[in-house]
Amino acid sequence: MLSKNQIKLITRLKQKKYRQQDGLFIVEGIKTIKELLQSHFKLHALYTTESFNFDAKDEILISETDLKRISFLATPNKALAIFEIPEFKSIQNNGLILVLDAIRDPGNLGTIIRLCDWFGIPDLVCSKETVDCFNPKVVQATMGSITRVNITYLNLIPFLEKTNLPVFGAFMEGENVYKKQLPEEGILVMGNEANGVSKEVEALISEKISIPRFGNIQETESLNVATAAAILLSEFKR
Repeated sequence: MLSKNQIKLITRLKQKKYRQQDGLFIVEGIKTIKELLQSHFKLHALYTTESFNFDAKDEILISETDLKRISFLATPNKALAIFEIPEFKSIQNNGLILVLDAIRDPGNLGTIIRLCDWFGIPDLVCSKETVDCFNPKVVQATMGSITRVNITYLNLIPFLEKTNLPVFGAFMEGENVYKKQLPEEGILVMGNEANGVSKEVEALISEKISIPRFGNIQETESLNVATAAAILLSEFKR
């Protein structure tokens, strides 16, 4: 049976300030937990309703009822783990770097982290207004890719001012990406779901690119930011 202190620790980790204060975050689901156990991330505690051959020293068997009490999911997924927040590496400043300007939706960020993993983008740079990558919903959406992408939160303005790489930004009125010769090295900036790239960041973008609409009616307002990121990363890598 879970103690009150264990329940309190787990439930408080839903909030960013306590994740930062405790240096811990939550992971749910057998597959994702196994991925993190095989990575450099350090396990703090593991709660499971049955043995799944996790091969973890800190495994604690609990009831389905207890799992429901601590899970952040509508349908708990058999296991919940607490991991230590790792120290990320410094940004390489070469190759292709993806920059996120105030991405708010956890599902979008999780998907974008998976895209970085898929396309071999080592560095993901996030504005401080972007949702926390250790938000439980973000971690869930990464499906383990969070262990293979270097994620940095910083003030985007000084970072973009100092770089020697060309800075591309995704805009509705930008140049057709399918007609543009893209470099192997550069920075790609994706903007907020509702407002796009902020004016301050836009001022530091050297080239605006867009994904053209091919529909006959041309009334679709915009693409989901994660979908747009997938298309643009694919073009850079092509």
